[in-house]
Amino acid sequence: MVEYPPGTPFPGTIGRTLDESSSAWPAPNRAAAGSPNVLVVLWDDVGFGQFSSFGGLCETPTLDRIASRGLRYSNFHTTALCTPTRGCLMTGRNHHSLGLSAITETSLGFPAHNSFIGFEHGFLPEMLLEHGYNTFAIGKWHLTAPTESTTAGPFNRWPLGRGFERFYGFLAGSTDHWFPDLVYDNHPIPAPATPEEGYHLNIDLADHAIQFIKDAHVHAPDKPFMMYYALGAGHSPHHVEPEWIEKYAGQFDAGWDEYRRIVFERQLAEGVIPADTVLSERDLDVPAWDSLSDEERRMCARQMEVYAGFIEQSDHHLGRVIDFIDELGELDNTIVVVMSDNGASAEGGVHGAFNEVQFFNGVPETLEKNVEYFDRWGGPDTYPHYSWGWAWAGNTPFRRWKRETYRGGVSDPCIVSWPDGIAGHGEVRTQYAHVTDILPTLLDALGLEAPTEIRGVEQSDIHGTSFAHTFADADAESNHTTQYFEMFGSRSIFHDGWKANCPVPGPSFAEAAEKGRRFGQTLTAETLEQLDADGWELYRVDSDPAETSNLAADEPTKLAEMKALWYTEAERYGVFPLASAGISRLLTVRPTIAPPRDQLVWYPDAAPVYFGASPRIYNRPYSIVADVTIPDVDIGNGDADGILATHGGRHGGYALMVLGGRLMHVYNWVGSERFTVASNEVLTPGDH
Repeated sequence: MVEYPPGTPFPGTIGRTLDESSSAWPAPNRAAAGSPNVLVVLWDDVGFGQFSSFGGLCETPTLDRIASRGLRYSNFHTTALCTPTRGCLMTGRNHHSLGLSAITETSLGFPAHNSFIGFEHGFLPEMLLEHGYNTFAIGKWHLTAPTESTTAGPFNRWPLGRGFERFYGFLAGSTDHWFPDLVYDNHPIPAPATPEEGYHLNIDLADHAIQFIKDAHVHAPDKPFMMYYALGAGHSPHHVEPEWIEKYAGQFDAGWDEYRRIVFERQLAEGVIPADTVLSERDLDVPAWDSLSDEERRMCARQMEVYAGFIEQSDHHLGRVIDFIDELGELDNTIVVVMSDNGASAEGGVHGAFNEVQFFNGVPETLEKNVEYFDRWGGPDTYPHYSWGWAWAGNTPFRRWKRETYRGGVSDPCIVSWPDGIAGHGEVRTQYAHVTDILPTLLDALGLEAPTEIRGVEQSDIHGTSFAHTFADADAESNHTTQYFEMFGSRSIFHDGWKANCPVPGPSFAEAAEKGRRFGQTLTAETLEQLDADGWELYRVDSDPAETSNLAADEPTKLAEMKALWYTEAERYGVFPLASAGISRLLTVRPTIAPPRDQLVWYPDAAPVYFGASPRIYNRPYSIVADVTIPDVDIGNGDADGILATHGGRHGGYALMVLGGRLMHVYNWVGSERFTVASNEVLTPGDH
């Protein structure tokens, strides 16, 4: 059979009839023989000191297995937040250049902040499609602006629009693991079962990951695949079955101070931190465990039991995917990359939260309310997050946490395994690396070049650098010598072993308050000048990885050099204008496909309305009008009961319903209080 590259001249002959002609066929897009599979596993909000393979106390036997067959990178960095890191991972470009300064829900009308990733920034699956790969995405996406996440589209920034052939997961930054907001390819679907029927999202994700691989393997067993497996764990809500929680009963009763001590010793023994590392000092925002009341300690220990169970359960179901690839005989020739998107999260506040929806609405958490949910923590009645004391401990040995540019926010575990291509197993690599390096490293390992054009769009330069040369050489120099960081106004810059850091609102919330600053406060030009004058710190992180010794006063020339370098890099990658965090960003009015309306019409049996595009009813009057026909049944006995319109759920939202035969409107305020208005009379049969 004669084949020829599509788009080139036909090499056969064309006569007047078939007997005078010779055929030739456009060649299928086949991958090179022996091309490795690629499995990229992205965890969410998992700190450097939480996985057992990095000294943590959350047992992760699947990750331990992967690490034993590959390399652990102990000097790996992300952006300090989920959406920006995901953009860097998929494209190899810095996040401000992608318009991803922060999560999509906080987008602003500036190129660095608008959450619209240009098509000149190609995604890894788009590149691998061109080389004959199947491409699958499982789990969390969080790379599409809320205004483009509806069933009206456009769908070109959904997973299937950016190079993935199949998708099963959720578009938003988090979802309920008992009752998830699921998307299958390009359409929302209900969860296939309930918790009472044994449903949990992690089970479902693993099932579909296996199914996608299986479906393709049946027809083309030699065709390689690239799978992006993005877990919801350990982002809130920490949802898991009771048996996983009970395994950890009592294991965290000693508290977060003792956790740090134990994990620090384990990290030294594992070699994932240098032998002369000094453990960072106590965070001023985190109370000493011994200072807590008995009730506080009991509640906080339970939170960590649930979190650890959640992590291990997630690891277990990831293990099912790994086992299936092994059953196919493909595991040794599969490049597995495992990482987290940022440090452990402090969004549970000092007490933790039975419902994290409170945090995003600026509602303070309380111990008293949490205790009410003690026995149900992690179950369907909660949307829980742990105390920020556990986030601080989970980032051992580093300072601070997610959303900040200290190493506790930007240093993450990273594992690379490829038995057919990496001889060293169970080893540690210490070269500086950044999430933008993953894409060029994978292309390097696969022997591929980044394309100059994708679907007719000229491509931008890749910002990351390959670290594939470290696979075989533990002593190789890092190719990544300079990296800027910026998140919600917090800034830092790494260069040749030095790191300068300018935290916003300050090194801790307590220290910031002394200067009249608070998290979420607007970052003005005046404040920026003050921070540039006295807010920068300087660390020699190649010898002080935990940022314990501030050299700013001793090295003013070096500090000035580093500050200037930050501004140079910020201009180069389009960081400005700087913008702090705050609830006001969530409320920003953004352009939509449809013009502004004063009325929205919903239809029965239509797809769910995406929360980011739902009507904004808060802090304003509204009305819901429904045309219904009440059947001639025993209405007062509930035979006509049902939901007419609803948005949200048990953790916050509203509903118009018929209950007990009466028309009722319920407003659920962040799961803490319900406001109900009901008709006095039972409805009558007929049209209403």
